[in-house]
Amino acid sequence: MNVKKAIIPAAGLGTRFLPATKAMPKEMLPIVDKPTIQYIVEEAIASGIEDIIIVTGKGKRAIEDHFDHAFELEDNLYKKGKLDLLERVKRPGSVDIHYIRQKEPKGLGHAVWCARKFIGNEPFAVLLGDDIVRSDEPCLKQLINQYEETDASIIGVKQVPEEETSRYGIISPKDQNGRRYQVEHFVEKPAPGEAPSRLAIMGRYILTPEIMELLDNQGEGAGGEIQLTDAIERLNATKPVYGYEFEGDRYDVGDQLGFIKTTIAMALERSDMHDDVLSAIYEIVENAEASKH
Repeated sequence: MNVKKAIIPAAGLGTRFLPATKAMPKEMLPIVDKPTIQYIVEEAIASGIEDIIIVTGKGKRAIEDHFDHAFELEDNLYKKGKLDLLERVKRPGSVDIHYIRQKEPKGLGHAVWCARKFIGNEPFAVLLGDDIVRSDEPCLKQLINQYEETDASIIGVKQVPEEETSRYGIISPKDQNGRRYQVEHFVEKPAPGEAPSRLAIMGRYILTPEIMELLDNQGEGAGGEIQLTDAIERLNATKPVYGYEFEGDRYDVGDQLGFIKTTIAMALERSDMHDDVLSAIYEIVENAEASKH
């Protein structure tokens, strides 16, 4: 079956960005002028996804409002002839977006499990909002291509420095075919120095529907939460699971420094902002250096 459905977990509390996230979902924090979650939705659409379910939590209503029609705003922009802005605020028309609430914060695995009735008996994608990938071919589409070759679950991975492996789920590969690895086992946030490789799971998954049955009785893992990686490890015991080292630049917007770096990088991508942003960066650096003396 083709991959046409995607889950975007968006129920986290966003504690790293307090106090900004006290009243605003972390997923709605803007990178330049576009909410983080919109980059994720656009990647899914560009990859051929037709149905998205966003798993939300309390206080996340702004996400639903953002992807809804804003009739008064759209009419106002149309009447004023601001057609470029009108095009940018229109709801994505090529995808249906659905919502379900994760009623208690029990981890990523539980968030995915909450969407089980929406998924049914189909393969599906999972895209995490902390990872934005810029590439010629959408990251998720690269994984879908691999799924179509293998008919098996595919996990997006990237090489990370040895000292950062304890922050991620890490794969232990046993066979390699180009950028694709058959996985021997998965390790969730290994202790420093104990990672089986530097290939880290990077927030993009294509999963076969059997994972839902495993999540149904998955016990608590790291942090007292139901970990998706633990269920994938169990799936790998009966069906092959692959890691694919996708092409493109990955930006981590899960913490303040990553968010700032991503915002600068995205601004520099834009022709209408590049020169001004670059000049501002030089000015800030010069002032910071001058203040040291």
